[in-house]
Amino acid sequence: MKAIRRFTVRPVLPDTLRPLADLARNLRWSWHEPTRALFESLAASGPGTPPGTDPVRILGSLEAPRLAALAADQDFLARLRAAAEDLDAYLNAPRWYQERSGDLPAAIAYFSPEFGVAAALPQYSGGLGILAGDHLKAASDLGVPLIGVGLLYRHGYFRQSLGRDGWQQEQYPVLDPGELPVTLLREPDGTPARVTLALPGGRSLHAQLWTAQVGRVPLLMLDSDVEENAPGERGVTDRLYGGGSEHRLLQEMLLGIGGVRAVRAYTRLTGHPVPEVFHTNEGHAGFLGLERIRELQGEGRDFDSALETVRAGTVFTTHTPVPAGIDRFDRALVARHLGQDGALPGVDTGRVLALGDEIPLGGEPGVFNMAAMGLRLAQRANGVSTLHGAVSRAMFAGLWPGFDADEVPITSITNGVHAPTWVAPEVGPLGPDASDRELWDLRRTLRERLVADVRDRLRASWRQRGAAAAELGWTDSVLDPDVLTIGFARRVPSYKRLTLMLRDKDRLRSLLLHPERPVQLVVAGKAHPADDGGKRLVQELVRFADDPRVRHRIVFLPDYGMEMARGLYPGCDVWLNNPLRPLEACGTSGMKAALNGCLNLSVLDGWWDEWFEPDFGWAIPTADGAAAADEERRDDLEAAALYELIERRVAPRFYDRGADGVPSGWTAMVRRTLTDLGPKVLADRMVREYVERLYAPAATARRALTPDRARELAAWKARVREAWPQVTVDHVEVGDGLADDVADAELGATPVVRVRVALGTLTPDDVEVQAVTGRVDADDTLTAHRTVTLKPAGGPDLEGRLPYAGTLELDRTGSFGCTVRVLPTHPLLAHPSELGLAALPEETTGAGAGVLLR
Repeated sequence: MKAIRRFTVRPVLPDTLRPLADLARNLRWSWHEPTRALFESLAASGPGTPPGTDPVRILGSLEAPRLAALAADQDFLARLRAAAEDLDAYLNAPRWYQERSGDLPAAIAYFSPEFGVAAALPQYSGGLGILAGDHLKAASDLGVPLIGVGLLYRHGYFRQSLGRDGWQQEQYPVLDPGELPVTLLREPDGTPARVTLALPGGRSLHAQLWTAQVGRVPLLMLDSDVEENAPGERGVTDRLYGGGSEHRLLQEMLLGIGGVRAVRAYTRLTGHPVPEVFHTNEGHAGFLGLERIRELQGEGRDFDSALETVRAGTVFTTHTPVPAGIDRFDRALVARHLGQDGALPGVDTGRVLALGDEIPLGGEPGVFNMAAMGLRLAQRANGVSTLHGAVSRAMFAGLWPGFDADEVPITSITNGVHAPTWVAPEVGPLGPDASDRELWDLRRTLRERLVADVRDRLRASWRQRGAAAAELGWTDSVLDPDVLTIGFARRVPSYKRLTLMLRDKDRLRSLLLHPERPVQLVVAGKAHPADDGGKRLVQELVRFADDPRVRHRIVFLPDYGMEMARGLYPGCDVWLNNPLRPLEACGTSGMKAALNGCLNLSVLDGWWDEWFEPDFGWAIPTADGAAAADEERRDDLEAAALYELIERRVAPRFYDRGADGVPSGWTAMVRRTLTDLGPKVLADRMVREYVERLYAPAATARRALTPDRARELAAWKARVREAWPQVTVDHVEVGDGLADDVADAELGATPVVRVRVALGTLTPDDVEVQAVTGRVDADDTLTAHRTVTLKPAGGPDLEGRLPYAGTLELDRTGSFGCTVRVLPTHPLLAHPSELGLAALPEETTGAGAGVLLR
């Protein structure tokens, strides 16, 4: 028989054990080793307790006699008191943020479609969610007053297993919030707090609000599985990244629009400071800006001034290096759901649709682009590595048509990872003075632990695939704790190239079975349920790993997740990453490995392009030119380079042992990775950068925009846009004081630039006139340019043109050029290119556009 109802029966804890409930409900246990150890001791000694560390489930499994024994155990009570006191001090003592000077935001709302905080709260699919979880944890450690906002998916992301033929299979376990470390947000009368979105046809989408406590940071999660909803609406938060286009649109409306309403409810009910800055982690949550415009219109603002206010306080982070990775919806579908009969009555639907227009990006007229909207709604935007910032500026340059890609106002803050979550407990205490022997012995210990874990997981996987216990004796000898171990684990989109290692199977077999310098591979990864191409890649890898000739040297582990990763990163010697450059926005798995002394072997993409040094690992060469255009040839070349690196450089360094059996060359690289690379890849560093470079300036800008100033700024922008076609650069002279123009100049010369500009109905206060200088390439394109602000040099001429002048400093030899441009300027602009308007001379070379100095 099957139950028709599920109930979560919570234990009644004796008074002395009540701190256990607080410790279990605060996810700080997931990165605080003493608290983890406390709950693991309960799981280890209590019959019937579930495996792994999940304090809520562990407490729920403890029966009355066991609780009574714990309440009388003075040693346990002392450990419990210490953990509770430590948590109290962590939650209440001033931290980095509280000790900062300056006007920092009272609070920041951080929206993301997924959060990977702990395996006990499975609301993530991959890197975006893990990054969001690490962002919350680092913010908590630093005392940053963040509020996380996401959705509570009743099935989370799928669990992965393998069929006998190696084909990926998916299961969607039902998640009972009563068994998760979450609490229902309630009104003062005890009823659950609700948010509601109007839908077309008189329907409504209701959601209740769950809160998870991530250290000092609350995480709000909206859940549509409530009785007030019709079946279709009830299933909106069923699965992460599931369903069709309308289903995804409803999820993103609930996240963005409903998320803002959830924040309002939470701050009203708890007294938490109201956020001054809203951070949109990828385009999925972009509708939050539209809801804030609706709020301001309800206070009497017009659309344009509300838009300026919203933009000033919004940060947008893009993680997408290719247009195909952006959420796009049919414009008619968006209009129907956000119009007068939908979620945003009173907000001009035409203006909303214009925010998502992708035509300037080379897109389609009938499509609403979430990234385009996110960028238009945020005054500050960033990519997630230096290279990704450059890729993003080029990809979205169409939104700022008057500027070169390098002037597009998208900066970069390189991702980081939360060390207490990902570093093995044994690695943390290692100091810079650790000996080679200590480092090597630790590496062996961690590798041995990984081997034991892999064997257990492999046996479980084969049992799921239908194998009998009697035919699995071979799994006892899978992997060797003394063999060079390479790890590769991540999602399985095609650009990450899971099977590049299989390009030449005979060459790979020879590496795995080398008589003196063998290599072993641990591979894991999930393909999206709808991605049959990704599933075929998984199957190809699994079939190779099933071969009896090599199955002791290469394994594929299904159901990659946080718990598996926590053992995988420390236990591997080398972390492999071979995406198509530059399609890896950052790639934080290699950072987690590095924090454990694992060396990286990676294509120069994402963060590795930025921080690679030969002491930290190896760079896989990438094909370029004609070879890059031919996919087959490109993969052949890059796979061959990978094999060559492993055979000629990586394996010899690992097996080159001294008389004491220690490979001093290898341990030197481990030491440099831990001491020099480790501090760079920390999430603490990342969150500090967000605070100082984005959150604080956004809060300042938001405060400066009083209702009157917001209206003034909106009116000024409208006036400038209307007048801009009449702004022209009519005449440019570059002279040395004797001649009107110069064709050549000597190093150190200071020629004068004179220009006449027509401003139409604008005034000199509305613009800045600049001379732009720099080196020139064969096409006379300026590179590495600098700007010099030109000053007014007299009254208007008979045609109403205004003269401007300034001096250049020629401090570089070689081909040199200059031009002149006019930009709009206003004290409340965050960047000169914000409006995407620039007036340039009509001609691109010669005296009309500036003089080429060779």
